[in-house]
Amino acid sequence: MPTQQEHTVKAFDQDIGELRGLISQMGGLAEHAIADAMLALQRNDTALAEQVRAGDKAIDALETEIERHAVRLIALRAPMADDLRDVVAALKIATVIERIADYAKNIAKRVPMIHGDAQSGGGRIEPLSLLPAMGTLATDMVHDVLNAFSARDAAAAVKVRERDRAVDDFYNSIFRVLVTYMVENPRTVSQVAHLLFVAKNLERIGDHATNIAEMVYFAATGRYLADRDAGDSDAAPAEEVHS
Repeated sequence: MPTQQEHTVKAFDQDIGELRGLISQMGGLAEHAIADAMLALQRNDTALAEQVRAGDKAIDALETEIERHAVRLIALRAPMADDLRDVVAALKIATVIERIADYAKNIAKRVPMIHGDAQSGGGRIEPLSLLPAMGTLATDMVHDVLNAFSARDAAAAVKVRERDRAVDDFYNSIFRVLVTYMVENPRTVSQVAHLLFVAKNLERIGDHATNIAEMVYFAATGRYLADRDAGDSDAAPAEEVHS
């Protein structure tokens, strides 16, 4: 016959599983928001862009549900050490996912502006074709880091953080191309400004995926990843933090 301790452990495992499920659901919505925002940008699809903006409310609602679930879990189960790190990481990750979704919404907001500028005489500018690949890279980082959280996979989290440099390089390249294009085609100034905004939002999504990776690593190992210099490979993890 199961003991009281076994019942408690089983109940906690169920609660943390539900919390991970909510994080996965929220993250999936954020991933779709990024992909749809970029698709709307490529296709000049203002209706799809509006769907992305409207869908942000569902992501906000999930963040609130995750917060309530986590607080209830802490109050009822009083988790310690590894378990507590998991719950705290989930709380922080939910906040970061909400910010990621906001960046997708910001991109969607620019679609009608870019579409309007193209119709008013600027034409559709060629560098727009560079952004989808950057969007795919940022979305993949979000997807992979959330998988790392679900699996408590510290090594996968490190690999996600390493990919942030590729997003930064993408942004720097797109920035140079867009500025050059704007100088050569002054009528595209407004469109270029909007596209630079889009590129910056994608770069910030990559940064936030990196932040999640660091949270996942800490939750799984109890150690913080050492700060990384811009031109260096990932440093060795810092000393263990004892709970």
